[in-house]
Amino acid sequence: MKNVLLINTHQFYEGFSTGGLNKTMAGVIQEEMEKRGFACQQTYIEKGYAIDAEVQKHLWADLIILQSPVYWFGMPWIYKKYVDEVFTAGMMQGGFLTGDGRTREDPTRQYGTGGLLQGKQYMLSLTWNAPREAFNDPHQTLFEGKSVDDVFAFNTANYKFCGMDILPSFSCHDVVKAPDVPGDIERLRQHLASLLGQPLIDGARSSQPSQPSRQSQYA
Repeated sequence: MKNVLLINTHQFYEGFSTGGLNKTMAGVIQEEMEKRGFACQQTYIEKGYAIDAEVQKHLWADLIILQSPVYWFGMPWIYKKYVDEVFTAGMMQGGFLTGDGRTREDPTRQYGTGGLLQGKQYMLSLTWNAPREAFNDPHQTLFEGKSVDDVFAFNTANYKFCGMDILPSFSCHDVVKAPDVPGDIERLRQHLASLLGQPLIDGARSSQPSQPSRQSQYA
């Protein structure tokens, strides 16, 4: 059995982002993991958390999945607070890393090689207003050919710095103007299956989580 920590970063905004889609996608992730025999813990940041408990969850987990809306090309601000508190505590307690990897004794040691969380994996699952066509195309004005993983390197760097391996991300695109929740759910299932490479325990699939209304689909 492997352990999964699922972190929901959603932050509520009345009439704009009520959390329906992120809750649905988090439910799909947990369902798929549990069918494959993974033990799951969840943290819903907006509902509160204990810093030391979150450190222990990171140490317990083999796989950490972040489910997040994209607000102004980043995570909600409550997630940055979470990272500052939890990762700093993990560093101070000696569980996440031992410095930045460089030593005076060995000048060949690179910055970012001091992590202690080797063997663990990290994955992003995002909800965007940005359409899929905005990425991986050098002719696009905003991202100029960058992938989603390129755009979110600032986020995955936190985990790579601590020694984790970074898995390919998943995105629900165009969720305001052209939402496709059933299609996104199926693509997420396929994405997880391809990454995990594990069959379902019972060979069956339970019913899909309920879908949010169109008004609550974004985030």
